[in-house]
Amino acid sequence: MILDPQLNVATFSLAARDPATGDLGVAVASKFLAVGAYVPSARAGVGAVATQAHVNTTYAERGLELLAAGKRPDEVVEAFRHTDGNFAVRQFGIVSASGESASYTGPNCHTWAGGVAGPNFAAQGNILASRSLVDALVAGVDDLSRPFPERLVAALATADAAGGDRRGRQSAALLVVGAGKGYAGLTDKWIDLRVDDHADPITELGRLLALHRVYLDKPSSPPRDLDSSDIAALQAVLLRNGYSSNAETGLWDETTERALEALFGVENLEERWLAGPRMDPVAWDHIQKNFGGTE
Repeated sequence: MILDPQLNVATFSLAARDPATGDLGVAVASKFLAVGAYVPSARAGVGAVATQAHVNTTYAERGLELLAAGKRPDEVVEAFRHTDGNFAVRQFGIVSASGESASYTGPNCHTWAGGVAGPNFAAQGNILASRSLVDALVAGVDDLSRPFPERLVAALATADAAGGDRRGRQSAALLVVGAGKGYAGLTDKWIDLRVDDHADPITELGRLLALHRVYLDKPSSPPRDLDSSDIAALQAVLLRNGYSSNAETGLWDETTERALEALFGVENLEERWLAGPRMDPVAWDHIQKNFGGTE
Protein backbone atom coordinates (compact mmCIF):
# COMPACT_ATOMS: atom_id res chain seq x y z
CA MET A 1 0.00 0.00 0.00
CA ILE A 2 1.25 3.51 -0.80
CA LEU A 3 0.44 5.86 2.05
CA ASP A 4 -0.16 9.52 1.66
CA PRO A 5 2.45 11.72 3.37
CA GLN A 6 0.74 11.88 6.76
CA LEU A 7 2.31 11.81 10.21
CA ASN A 8 2.33 8.48 12.03
CA VAL A 9 1.27 9.57 15.51
CA ALA A 10 1.33 6.67 17.95
CA THR A 11 -0.60 7.83 20.97
CA PHE A 12 -3.43 7.31 23.40
CA SER A 13 -6.25 9.80 23.62
CA LEU A 14 -9.61 10.48 25.17
CA ALA A 15 -12.33 12.59 23.57
CA ALA A 16 -15.03 13.34 26.12
CA ARG A 17 -18.03 15.38 27.17
CA ASP A 18 -18.80 16.50 30.71
CA PRO A 19 -22.41 15.41 31.34
CA ALA A 20 -22.77 18.03 34.09
CA THR A 21 -21.79 21.08 32.02
CA GLY A 22 -21.75 20.01 28.38
CA ASP A 23 -18.08 21.02 28.10
CA LEU A 24 -16.08 19.04 25.54
CA GLY A 25 -12.43 18.08 25.52
CA VAL A 26 -9.57 15.93 24.30
CA ALA A 27 -6.62 14.70 26.35
CA VAL A 28 -3.73 13.01 24.58
CA ALA A 29 -0.22 11.68 25.25
CA SER A 30 2.43 10.15 23.01
CA LYS A 31 6.06 9.36 22.29
CA PHE A 32 5.87 11.97 19.55
CA LEU A 33 6.96 15.59 19.37
CA ALA A 34 4.19 18.15 19.99
CA VAL A 35 1.27 15.73 19.78
CA GLY A 36 -1.11 18.54 20.73
CA ALA A 37 -0.49 20.18 17.38
CA TYR A 38 -2.08 17.28 15.47
CA VAL A 39 -4.48 15.16 17.51
CA PRO A 40 -7.03 17.25 19.49
CA SER A 41 -9.86 19.37 18.14
CA ALA A 42 -13.12 20.52 19.73
CA ARG A 43 -15.89 23.06 19.25
CA ALA A 44 -18.29 24.12 22.00
CA GLY A 45 -21.83 22.94 21.40
CA VAL A 46 -20.67 20.68 18.56
CA GLY A 47 -18.22 17.98 19.56
CA ALA A 48 -14.66 16.79 20.09
CA VAL A 49 -12.39 14.82 17.74
CA ALA A 50 -9.08 13.06 18.38
CA THR A 51 -7.33 11.85 15.22
CA GLN A 52 -4.11 9.81 15.33
CA ALA A 53 -2.08 6.83 13.97
CA HIS A 54 -1.35 7.82 10.33
CA VAL A 55 -2.98 11.16 11.02
CA ASN A 56 -5.32 12.68 8.50
CA THR A 57 -5.37 16.18 9.93
CA THR A 58 -8.40 17.11 7.82
CA TYR A 59 -10.53 14.82 10.00
CA ALA A 60 -10.60 17.43 12.76
CA GLU A 61 -12.36 20.24 10.92
CA ARG A 62 -14.35 17.91 8.66
CA GLY A 63 -15.59 15.94 11.63
CA LEU A 64 -16.71 19.03 13.50
CA GLU A 65 -18.43 20.41 10.41
CA LEU A 66 -20.32 17.14 9.93
CA LEU A 67 -21.37 17.10 13.58
CA ALA A 68 -22.48 20.73 13.31
CA ALA A 69 -24.60 19.74 10.29
CA GLY A 70 -26.44 17.16 12.40
CA LYS A 71 -24.49 13.98 11.63
CA ARG A 72 -24.02 11.40 14.37
CA PRO A 73 -20.48 10.23 15.23
CA ASP A 74 -21.09 6.87 13.53
CA GLU A 75 -22.20 8.72 10.40
CA VAL A 76 -19.01 10.76 10.50
CA VAL A 77 -17.03 7.50 10.62
CA GLU A 78 -18.80 6.32 7.47
CA ALA A 79 -18.23 9.64 5.73
CA PHE A 80 -14.50 9.31 6.37
CA ARG A 81 -14.54 5.68 5.26
CA HIS A 82 -15.98 6.59 1.87
CA THR A 83 -13.68 9.54 1.19
CA ASP A 84 -10.28 8.35 2.45
CA GLY A 85 -8.34 5.80 0.44
CA ASN A 86 -6.04 5.13 3.40
CA PHE A 87 -8.82 4.63 5.94
CA ALA A 88 -7.29 1.32 7.11
CA VAL A 89 -4.38 3.14 8.80
CA ARG A 90 -6.45 5.79 10.55
CA GLN A 91 -7.50 5.94 14.17
CA PHE A 92 -9.81 8.48 15.75
CA GLY A 93 -12.43 9.12 18.41
CA ILE A 94 -15.47 11.39 18.20
CA VAL A 95 -17.89 12.68 20.84
CA SER A 96 -20.85 14.88 19.96
CA ALA A 97 -22.42 17.65 22.03
CA SER A 98 -25.24 15.24 22.92
CA GLY A 99 -22.78 12.64 24.26
CA GLU A 100 -23.00 10.20 21.35
CA SER A 101 -19.61 8.76 20.46
CA ALA A 102 -17.59 6.54 18.14
CA SER A 103 -14.05 5.18 18.13
CA TYR A 104 -12.45 3.73 15.01
CA THR A 105 -9.18 1.81 14.65
CA GLY A 106 -8.07 0.76 11.19
CA PRO A 107 -6.92 -2.85 10.73
CA ASN A 108 -3.48 -1.68 9.56
CA CYS A 109 -2.67 0.45 12.62
CA HIS A 110 0.43 -0.66 14.51
CA THR A 111 -0.32 -3.00 17.41
CA TRP A 112 -1.47 -2.94 20.05
CA ALA A 113 -4.18 -0.68 18.68
CA GLY A 114 -7.84 -0.32 19.56
CA GLY A 115 -10.48 1.76 21.21
CA VAL A 116 -13.79 1.81 23.00
CA ALA A 117 -16.67 4.30 22.99
CA GLY A 118 -19.61 4.89 25.29
CA PRO A 119 -21.87 7.70 26.48
CA ASN A 120 -19.79 10.88 26.63
CA PHE A 121 -16.40 9.33 25.74
CA ALA A 122 -14.25 7.75 23.06
CA ALA A 123 -10.91 6.25 24.14
CA GLN A 124 -8.29 4.90 21.73
CA GLY A 125 -4.60 4.21 21.26
CA ASN A 126 -1.99 2.58 19.06
CA ILE A 127 1.51 1.17 19.62
CA LEU A 128 0.39 0.53 23.18
CA ALA A 129 1.71 -1.85 25.78
CA SER A 130 -1.69 -3.61 25.97
CA ARG A 131 -5.46 -3.19 25.81
CA SER A 132 -5.48 -2.50 29.55
CA LEU A 133 -4.37 1.05 28.79
CA VAL A 134 -7.58 1.90 26.96
CA ASP A 135 -9.57 0.34 29.79
CA ALA A 136 -7.63 2.55 32.21
CA LEU A 137 -8.54 5.64 30.18
CA VAL A 138 -12.21 4.77 30.49
CA ALA A 139 -11.92 4.15 34.23
CA GLY A 140 -10.25 7.54 34.63
CA VAL A 141 -12.92 9.52 32.81
CA ASP A 142 -15.65 7.84 34.87
CA ASP A 143 -14.19 9.28 38.09
CA LEU A 144 -16.62 12.13 38.73
CA SER A 145 -14.88 13.22 41.95
CA ARG A 146 -12.71 15.64 39.94
CA PRO A 147 -13.61 18.63 37.74
CA PHE A 148 -13.75 17.77 34.04
CA PRO A 149 -10.29 19.09 32.98
CA GLU A 150 -8.55 17.41 35.92
CA ARG A 151 -10.49 14.23 35.18
CA LEU A 152 -9.08 14.13 31.64
CA VAL A 153 -5.49 14.57 32.82
CA ALA A 154 -6.01 11.98 35.55
CA ALA A 155 -7.29 9.55 32.92
CA LEU A 156 -4.05 10.02 30.98
CA ALA A 157 -2.04 9.40 34.13
CA THR A 158 -4.01 6.24 34.91
CA ALA A 159 -3.44 4.97 31.38
CA ASP A 160 0.25 5.83 31.51
CA ALA A 161 0.59 3.84 34.73
CA ALA A 162 -1.02 0.90 32.90
CA GLY A 163 1.75 0.90 30.30
CA GLY A 164 1.29 3.88 28.00
CA ASP A 165 2.89 4.15 24.59
CA ARG A 166 5.28 1.18 24.49
CA ARG A 167 8.00 3.37 22.93
CA GLY A 168 8.10 5.75 25.88
CA ARG A 169 6.97 9.30 26.68
CA GLN A 170 7.48 12.66 25.01
CA SER A 171 4.45 14.95 24.76
CA ALA A 172 0.92 15.50 26.04
CA ALA A 173 -1.90 18.00 25.55
CA LEU A 174 -5.28 19.05 26.89
CA LEU A 175 -7.98 20.95 24.98
CA VAL A 176 -11.29 21.85 26.68
CA VAL A 177 -14.04 24.08 25.28
CA GLY A 178 -17.19 25.49 26.82
CA ALA A 179 -19.57 28.27 25.84
CA GLY A 180 -18.05 31.61 26.83
CA LYS A 181 -15.36 30.00 29.00
CA GLY A 182 -12.37 31.40 27.09
CA TYR A 183 -10.21 34.28 28.29
CA ALA A 184 -12.35 37.25 29.35
CA GLY A 185 -15.38 35.34 28.05
CA LEU A 186 -14.50 36.24 24.47
CA THR A 187 -14.14 32.72 23.05
CA ASP A 188 -15.21 29.16 23.82
CA LYS A 189 -11.65 27.79 24.07
CA TRP A 190 -11.30 27.34 27.81
CA ILE A 191 -8.07 25.34 28.20
CA ASP A 192 -5.44 24.72 25.53
CA LEU A 193 -2.25 23.35 27.11
CA ARG A 194 0.60 21.53 25.40
CA VAL A 195 3.75 19.83 26.63
CA ASP A 196 5.73 19.37 23.43
CA ASP A 197 8.90 17.60 24.61
CA HIS A 198 9.35 16.41 28.19
CA ALA A 199 10.59 13.36 30.08
CA ASP A 200 7.34 13.21 32.09
CA PRO A 201 4.79 15.05 29.94
CA ILE A 202 1.59 14.02 31.74
CA THR A 203 2.88 15.18 35.13
CA GLU A 204 3.98 18.42 33.49
CA LEU A 205 0.56 18.79 31.87
CA GLY A 206 -1.02 18.49 35.32
CA ARG A 207 1.30 21.19 36.63
CA LEU A 208 0.35 23.51 33.78
CA LEU A 209 -3.34 22.88 34.40
CA ALA A 210 -2.87 23.88 38.05
CA LEU A 211 -1.21 27.12 36.91
CA HIS A 212 -4.03 27.72 34.43
CA ARG A 213 -6.47 27.46 37.31
CA VAL A 214 -4.53 30.05 39.32
CA TYR A 215 -4.15 32.58 36.51
CA LEU A 216 -7.27 32.15 34.40
CA ASP A 217 -10.10 30.85 36.59
CA LYS A 218 -12.75 33.28 37.73
CA PRO A 219 -12.73 34.42 41.38
CA SER A 220 -13.50 31.77 43.96
CA SER A 221 -16.49 32.07 46.21
CA PRO A 222 -16.83 33.38 48.85
CA PRO A 223 -14.26 36.19 48.60
CA ARG A 224 -11.92 37.04 51.44
CA ASP A 225 -13.11 40.19 53.19
CA LEU A 226 -10.02 42.22 54.05
CA ASP A 227 -9.71 43.52 57.60
CA SER A 228 -7.35 46.29 58.66
CA SER A 229 -4.42 43.93 59.28
CA ASP A 230 -4.90 42.34 55.83
CA ILE A 231 -4.95 45.77 54.20
CA ALA A 232 -1.85 46.90 56.10
CA ALA A 233 0.01 43.75 55.03
CA LEU A 234 -0.96 44.30 51.40
CA GLN A 235 0.09 47.94 51.58
CA ALA A 236 3.48 46.79 52.88
CA VAL A 237 3.82 44.42 49.91
CA LEU A 238 2.88 47.22 47.50
CA LEU A 239 5.38 49.62 49.09
CA ARG A 240 8.18 47.04 49.23
CA ASN A 241 7.74 46.09 45.58
CA GLY A 242 7.42 49.57 44.13
CA TYR A 243 3.70 49.61 43.39
CA SER A 244 2.96 52.35 45.92
CA SER A 245 4.87 55.01 47.82
CA ASN A 246 2.33 55.20 50.63
CA ALA A 247 3.01 53.68 54.04
CA GLU A 248 0.62 51.08 55.40
CA THR A 249 -2.41 52.55 57.19
CA GLY A 250 -4.75 49.56 57.33
CA LEU A 251 -7.37 51.66 55.57
CA TRP A 252 -8.64 50.79 52.10
CA ASP A 253 -8.42 53.70 49.68
CA GLU A 254 -8.24 54.42 45.95
CA THR A 255 -4.42 54.51 45.95
CA THR A 256 -4.26 51.03 47.49
CA GLU A 257 -6.79 49.66 45.03
CA ARG A 258 -5.00 51.09 41.98
CA ALA A 259 -1.63 49.79 43.18
CA LEU A 260 -3.01 46.34 43.92
CA GLU A 261 -4.73 46.19 40.54
CA ALA A 262 -1.37 46.99 38.92
CA LEU A 263 0.25 44.10 40.80
CA PHE A 264 -2.56 41.79 39.63
CA GLY A 265 -1.83 42.83 36.05
CA VAL A 266 1.88 42.05 36.32
CA GLU A 267 1.14 38.69 37.97
CA ASN A 268 -1.45 37.75 35.29
CA LEU A 269 -4.22 37.54 37.86
CA GLU A 270 -6.65 39.86 36.06
CA GLU A 271 -9.34 37.19 35.80
CA ARG A 272 -9.37 36.94 39.61
CA TRP A 273 -9.63 40.68 40.28
CA LEU A 274 -12.24 41.92 42.74
CA ALA A 275 -12.64 45.52 43.82
CA GLY A 276 -11.80 45.90 47.49
CA PRO A 277 -11.82 45.73 50.33
CA ARG A 278 -12.03 42.03 49.41
CA MET A 279 -9.92 39.57 47.47
CA ASP A 280 -10.17 36.26 45.69
CA PRO A 281 -8.76 33.61 48.11
CA VAL A 282 -6.56 32.02 45.43
CA ALA A 283 -5.08 35.42 44.53
CA TRP A 284 -4.50 36.08 48.23
CA ASP A 285 -2.60 32.81 48.58
CA HIS A 286 -0.59 33.58 45.44
CA ILE A 287 0.52 36.97 46.80
CA GLN A 288 1.28 35.44 50.19
CA LYS A 289 3.43 32.73 48.59
CA ASN A 290 5.27 34.94 46.13
CA PHE A 291 5.60 38.24 47.97
CA GLY A 292 5.25 37.42 51.67
CA GLY A 293 3.98 39.83 54.24
CA THR A 294 0.30 38.90 54.07
CA GLU A 295 0.29 36.37 56.93
